[in-house]
Amino acid sequence: MTILKWSAMLVGLGLVNTPAVMAAAFVSDQATAKGFVEDASLNLLLRNYYWNRDNQNGAPDARDWTQGLQGVFNSGFTQGTVGVGVDAFGYLGFKLWAPDEYAVPGYTSGNLTEGADGHPDSHYGKAGAALKLRVSRTLLKIGDQQPSTSPVFAVGGSRLTPVTVSGLQLMSSEVDNLDLEAGHFYSGTSQDQTNRDGSLWAAYANRPASAMDFAGGRYAFVDTPWSLGLYGGRLQGIWDQYYGNLNYTTALSDSQSLAVDFNYYRTTDQGAAKAGAIDNNTFSIAAGYSFLSAHTLTLGFQKVNGNTPFDYVGTGDDNKPGDSCFIANSVQYSDFNGPGEKSWKAQYDLNMAPYGVPGLTFMTRYVYGDGIDGTHLSPSSAYYGMYGADERHHETNLEAKYVVQSGPARDMSIKVRQAWHSATAGDPDGDANEFRLIVDYPIAVF
Repeated sequence: MTILKWSAMLVGLGLVNTPAVMAAAFVSDQATAKGFVEDASLNLLLRNYYWNRDNQNGAPDARDWTQGLQGVFNSGFTQGTVGVGVDAFGYLGFKLWAPDEYAVPGYTSGNLTEGADGHPDSHYGKAGAALKLRVSRTLLKIGDQQPSTSPVFAVGGSRLTPVTVSGLQLMSSEVDNLDLEAGHFYSGTSQDQTNRDGSLWAAYANRPASAMDFAGGRYAFVDTPWSLGLYGGRLQGIWDQYYGNLNYTTALSDSQSLAVDFNYYRTTDQGAAKAGAIDNNTFSIAAGYSFLSAHTLTLGFQKVNGNTPFDYVGTGDDNKPGDSCFIANSVQYSDFNGPGEKSWKAQYDLNMAPYGVPGLTFMTRYVYGDGIDGTHLSPSSAYYGMYGADERHHETNLEAKYVVQSGPARDMSIKVRQAWHSATAGDPDGDANEFRLIVDYPIAVF
């Protein structure tokens, strides 16, 4: 996670993920359309991924080494009042090394599909496309997509190939500094599955839903360092969820800046309440101070209020959690989202560019959570029995990343991530040490 969760959600729009950068508009103007072919692009991403999760307390370990190819085609828009275009993707994944002993169902890395025998497949592929229609600065997309901007429904790409979902999304940037969006999605494909008709889920509750609907947007106050985000979403038959964000970012000098980010979720059961009664509000606040153009110190606090954990949407027939968890202390291994949990975070980021090594960055953080109490849950709740009383846990993360700056391998990145997580006996996250090595090589074909 980064200092500003609101900024982090804009990565899917190609935005640099730093507090000093203003968010790009969701939709550009149809008046700038150059043509379906003239403004088209085809990008490839070669991803080499080594995963090693050492589960403690007798749980099976997960280890594999994989190679992925992600191809993404984005057409331009036809000219005229209504612009028409297509976005399409094709993903391939290959097993380089994945012994069966480290691929126990329920404990896998999520980087490979599984065969009928439960063992990792040697390769897999999936593809999809969406039709897009643009009028003025309003865009409608229909089909297979990767929504990333909604804090109540977003899917991610932290494994070999990304999560995708099927449905409709409407985005509008007609008013300067105001971006609005709404969506209706009815199926999902997790990162380690290929069928396009997988379910949507309440991730922690492990209950399927027929559809996810959401609406909301963000507004950047003119000539001020403030921005505001408001969203609401309904996971059919399970919950209504509302989200608010207040973000403050200001430059203190040429080499110093301050960023404060507040996130709030309110979740209540809805309709058939298939996960049981839910009455939860969760908030986080993080403050980051950047200095000498290289260093950033961040402190965060997060609190879950209610008898249920903070939950969010999962995808695919195997219910892999998505990315709609815009709270400060959701980190590499744990979300620190247990019922009643309080958690604190301290994080340090270092950018080596001012010291003569552009492209090299480091990060370390520590998160501690306690006060988890799952003893007030009704036996009819989907979360019943998941948590004990007075549970606590902590996690330490280290990360190093280098992006090649020039030459034939320009923009290739090498990222090393390490997590150590330790918990009391009743915490469902358990004890684990996790190492990831990810090499990404993007290629712009045209």
